[in-house]
Amino acid sequence: MKFFKIHFLAITVSMVATLLGFAPDAHAVPSYARQTGMACAACHTTYPELTAFGRMFKLNGYTVTGMHQIQSEATSGLPGLKINEVPPLSAMFVTSLTNLSKTLPDPVNGDNTQNGGWGFPQQLSFFFAGEISDHMGTFSQITYTHSSDHFSIDNVDFRYANQGALGGKNAIYGLTLNNSPTVEDPYQGTPAWGFPFVSSDIAPGPIASTLIDGGLAQDVVGIGGYTMIDNHWYANFSLYRSEHVGVAEPYGSSLGIPTIKGVAPYLRLAYQTNFGDSFLEVGAYGLWADIAPNTVGTADRYVDTAVDAQYEHNLASGNSIVVRGTYIHEKATFNASQPLGLVDNSSDNLNTFKLNGEYHFGASGAATVGVFRTTGSTDMTRYPTSRNPALVGSGCGVANPDPVTGAVTACDPAPGLGSANGSPDNAGWILQGTYLPWQNVQLGVQYTINTKFNGASSNYDGLGRKASDNNTLYAYGWFMW
Repeated sequence: MKFFKIHFLAITVSMVATLLGFAPDAHAVPSYARQTGMACAACHTTYPELTAFGRMFKLNGYTVTGMHQIQSEATSGLPGLKINEVPPLSAMFVTSLTNLSKTLPDPVNGDNTQNGGWGFPQQLSFFFAGEISDHMGTFSQITYTHSSDHFSIDNVDFRYANQGALGGKNAIYGLTLNNSPTVEDPYQGTPAWGFPFVSSDIAPGPIASTLIDGGLAQDVVGIGGYTMIDNHWYANFSLYRSEHVGVAEPYGSSLGIPTIKGVAPYLRLAYQTNFGDSFLEVGAYGLWADIAPNTVGTADRYVDTAVDAQYEHNLASGNSIVVRGTYIHEKATFNASQPLGLVDNSSDNLNTFKLNGEYHFGASGAATVGVFRTTGSTDMTRYPTSRNPALVGSGCGVANPDPVTGAVTACDPAPGLGSANGSPDNAGWILQGTYLPWQNVQLGVQYTINTKFNGASSNYDGLGRKASDNNTLYAYGWFMW
């Protein structure tokens, strides 16, 4: 989604993943089924979750095909040609209904806003996804969202892949060109493809998230190399650089948009194995980024390190059990933001833990339970209250607050995204039931339980709202064709 131009890095980095992360991360597209001649269930259980074959399809550059192709051998002075007869195009439509436990207050007059908000569509996407040529393929998505009312570039991953041998072991190796750290990953533990795969874009979101958890999504360009050795060892190394959507380079941070200084390295290592009817993956990943808040000079340093695991077990009944989890630790050192008064502390820590277990009823549906928890350093300036303290006494402040959410105003440039105690802590549960009447149609109901929100279980906004008031019932229909 398009990057939000907020002039304060301390607020932006902690919130941008929340603002960008509510749309579904689609990875199951029918153009792949048309290309391979296989049903969607060959690559997916409940999409976008990948099967073993789906992971190999991605690692091989989206190039496996059973389709009749236009081919021409390379001759002297003329390169070869290999393209599918049918263009690799697909579409996605997501419609949804969101209902909160307690209606949000209106930011202007204090009246209750409408509850039970429809997204029709919540999201509409078009995909160019499939083989481009021999050894080269892509997953490319353009998305319209109801909340923004426009189309923008979504996840994009171009790949070159080939096979060979390393140390006497079979090896897949390739290059990836993409626009979101972790989007190149073949597992469902890392942020880009993690649970929940779809969620509300209406419900209030927490103030804090780590940089690697969507904070750079669709606002960077990265190039990297990867390999899978002996079907056990996976490694990926990429370098990312800011590529602000809608902004002509090289201005970047001079316009108040947080910008990577130089390049940001991303490293991923994982081990996978099969034993009996089970599959296990354990891994680690990390991102190191120097980000200038509003100057090309001094930058803040973000170091995100994480571990993840994924376990799958196939039952004799044809059903399966999947457990996934990740833990992310972020250390942010504010060499630029603290002298500018954008944060209180010289450095902050932020920790995110996500764990979910899923029972698949074959490929026709699933029941999922997830738990999430975020803890971090208290910082009243980085995680401010929902009113602007600099404007107290000028018609704003206590007499004219915005308790939870609403439009940007002079009194409240970042409405509803604050914490009365300056804490980023959040915790809760997600319960979800999913049904697939057809392999390309997914119907689901999701309930999010917030036990802590923006630092507190009760009165987190300083105006009496409880974390449980943001409990969310979300029903959706997800259609692919």
